[in-house]
Formats: sequence, C-alpha cells, structure tokens
Amino acid sequence: MPETTYFPRYLILGGAMISGVLLALAVHMLGARYGLDLGGLWRSDSHEFMPAGAAIAWWLIATVGFSGGYFTANLMHSAVAGQIPQRMRNFLIVVGVLMLAGAGQAASAPSTVATISAVLAGLAALCLGAVMAFCGAYFALRKN
Repeated sequence: MPETTYFPRYLILGGAMISGVLLALAVHMLGARYGLDLGGLWRSDSHEFMPAGAAIAWWLIATVGFSGGYFTANLMHSAVAGQIPQRMRNFLIVVGVLMLAGAGQAASAPSTVATISAVLAGLAALCLGAVMAFCGAYFALRKN
C-alpha cells in the first residue's frame, strides 16, 4: 500500500487563507450590491448607532472568511490522499467560479457609496476576511 502524502502545513495555510479572503471579498461585493455594506459604519446621515445592514455585513463576511478558510484547509488536507470524489471536486470548482463571477459582476456596477467609504469598507472586509480565514485554516490544521 502506498504511503499517504500531505501538503506542507504552510502551503495549506496559505491556500486556505487566500481562498477564505477571496470568498469574504466576494460576499462583501455581493452584499454591497444588495445594501449590506460596511460603508454604513462611516455614514453621518444615519441617526442609528450602527445600521443593521453594516452589522449583518460584518458578521456575514466574518462567517464566510472563517468557514472558507476552515473548509479549504480540510479539503486541501484530504485532497492529496485522494479522499475527495471527482464529482465533489467539480462541484466545488463550479461554485467557486460562479461566486467569484457574481462578485466581479457586482463590482463592475456603478456604486452608490462615496469613494472613500467604499475604499475603507473594502479594506475592512479584506482585513476581516484575512484574519478570519487564518483562524479557520489554523483550527482546521490543528485538528488534523
């Protein structure tokens, strides 16, 4: 029986972080298209402490970043051993491509948010997605 080989842990961690960040940014762009943007944190025209759309966007980006990093790390860890069926691999590729294509389409549309607010929201989503993707990948690798 051939010996099971695995990717190096740093390669899995890096790949899972990139995947989690891309998914978090895709959710940020799609959410901003439907009114769930982090830019509501910097608006002064709202009389609420924090708009509900900004809070939902914050938690949605964090959840997608964490779960994207976690599941990608688990998939990369088991993919080398050949434990992922071909249909599941194809399904995951199609879902990832469709999500990133939808985010690209949403990002190309004209924005209703001020430029500086959109830049700050994008940077906040990037940082939040990176931290949460790292945490998800780290917990997945620690389990294995």
